[in-house]
Amino acid sequence: MSSPHVSIIIPVYNEAAVLPALFARLYPALDALEKSYEVIFINDGSRDRSAALLREQFQARPDVTRVILFNGNFGQHMAIVAGFERARGAQIVTLDADLQNPPEEIGKLLTQLDAGHDYVGGVRAARQDTAFRRWASYLMNRIRERTTHIRMTDQGCMLRAYSRGVVDAINLCRESNTYIPALAYTFALHPVEISVAHAERAAGESKYSLYSLARLNFDLMTGFSLAPLQLFSLLGMLVSVGSVCLYLVIMLQRWVVSGSFMEGLRTIWDRDILQFFLIGLVLFGLGLLGEYIGRIYEQVRQRPRYLVQGVLEQHADD
Repeated sequence: MSSPHVSIIIPVYNEAAVLPALFARLYPALDALEKSYEVIFINDGSRDRSAALLREQFQARPDVTRVILFNGNFGQHMAIVAGFERARGAQIVTLDADLQNPPEEIGKLLTQLDAGHDYVGGVRAARQDTAFRRWASYLMNRIRERTTHIRMTDQGCMLRAYSRGVVDAINLCRESNTYIPALAYTFALHPVEISVAHAERAAGESKYSLYSLARLNFDLMTGFSLAPLQLFSLLGMLVSVGSVCLYLVIMLQRWVVSGSFMEGLRTIWDRDILQFFLIGLVLFGLGLLGEYIGRIYEQVRQRPRYLVQGVLEQHADD
């Protein structure tokens, strides 16, 4: 296979129900672009028939299809990293397999890259999610933006386009835990966001639970900023000073009312609620500190970020 102009990277995890519809829409949409392209599917340890369907699609279109088979489930972002490391295009696009972002929208992102932007983020228009999910996403976006100063309107949209330079910079990073769109934003010189269509999932179910989304945002904040530790230190200092001042005021008040210094001193031990609050604050701080230490531990072990079972691709002499 010669180097194509566009590389499409699609992580796949238990998407057998939607893959036939994806194939039927993706390839005609890419053919209509009149640009050379390759599609890289990364099977992230699927337990259904996804791997078999990807193999069949490779056999049907071996000239433009490549399949990377993981030997386990390493997560969506590691799948994208694997795709980035093998992509040969000058322009790289990431896309979910669930058809919530129509593949027909890819051309809009490539137009922005042609105009000189090196990172194009998709913003889902008229999102077809529940009100609670939209509200939670909005809240997490605002917290992430305030903490990391990375401004992405819709961090949950996988439909994004990257220039070759940005992807090469990402490939130089060897982080065990990362968030690709945020990392790309820090490397981009001329980023832009555009509105893209959004639809209900064609089949199957979402792989992201509410816990997974919260976990993703926590990883994002601790991976790109020290602000959580700094804010916690400041909060701990303010609570400590405030608690001491409050206790002194209460002790003096009781001392004046009862006329006994010991009665005022005994008041300090009667504030169980405040004690529980301070204990909870300490435990939260320990958990936050443990998150950073855990990241250091994972990084220094230098274990492989993912393991490849096999790669399906056509060679030049085939």
